Amino acid sequence: MPRSPTHLRSRPIAAGQLRAFEAVARHLNFRAASEELSLTQSAVSRQIQGLEDDVGVSLFLRHTRAVELTGAGAQLLRAVVPSLERIDGAVRLIRQSAGRKSVAISTWASFASMWLIPRLEAFQQAHPDIDIRIDATDNPVDLDTTDVDLALRYARPGQVPPQAEKLFGEQLTPVISPWLLQSGPRLAQAQDLARFALVEASDAHRTQHLEWLTWQRWFDTQQLSGFVPRRWLYFNYAHQIAQAAVSGQGVALARMPLIADSLTSGALVEALPNRRMDSPMAYWLIVGPRNAARPEVQAFCRWITAQAALTREAIGELAPAATS
Repeated sequence: MPRSPTHLRSRPIAAGQLRAFEAVARHLNFRAASEELSLTQSAVSRQIQGLEDDVGVSLFLRHTRAVELTGAGAQLLRAVVPSLERIDGAVRLIRQSAGRKSVAISTWASFASMWLIPRLEAFQQAHPDIDIRIDATDNPVDLDTTDVDLALRYARPGQVPPQAEKLFGEQLTPVISPWLLQSGPRLAQAQDLARFALVEASDAHRTQHLEWLTWQRWFDTQQLSGFVPRRWLYFNYAHQIAQAAVSGQGVALARMPLIADSLTSGALVEALPNRRMDSPMAYWLIVGPRNAARPEVQAFCRWITAQAALTREAIGELAPAATS
């Protein structure tokens, strides 16, 4: 019988009641449910009665030798089963990972896909017992309050905390796919870029620190005025810009640290060697103070600084990385 509205309760449903409900609904038998749950049949019956009191309606029709779900019971069961499965799945994962060493890293998507992830296999081979979690976000995280161990960030020196370690600086250079350079229009001097599509970050002119990444600034350093390319291509992310250049869609003004591997492999070439442009931006390693002493975090920091040294060598930045 439906309960009177004056008897309806608003308190949360107890998890034990939901476990008992799911077991009874699956077996349609109180005795079988009680055996599965290692409870007495009267205890299971009290759990179901309490749940029905809290919900405010009957969930089962009681027959002499069996029970049957009511419409409300069937509705509740459809919500309870996947919820319990998700909880059980989460608990299994937590139990499996309990005691395992792990490092959680916050960085932005383009750096993760273009620089960090291609190198991670080397770390995993050297440290197979350390799990890695990468959280890709453009928003800075608070290392004092989150479960992130370290952050890899892109900023000017004055915009990072004192303990930040500089991995490498930045230059920008026009890059092009080798086949477009060979089969496309002649490209021997800066003015020849007018024959090509130019690829640029779509939000560069709307974000203050990204003004350093614009073709217009590069034109200014080359003393080119009134320059109009064949067309423009705009993308949100650095890895999209690089991919457009690799696929021959145009000439990109790319960040040297992020495309160093593509230059080494030959997927990209510098369109105008010796025309690189300096940027005040740099790439930083910031370790959360709560986790800095953990051996796995220290191992990852040693590894990533060694990788950064290889990148500095590849892009011609031979001076040691300086702290802020």
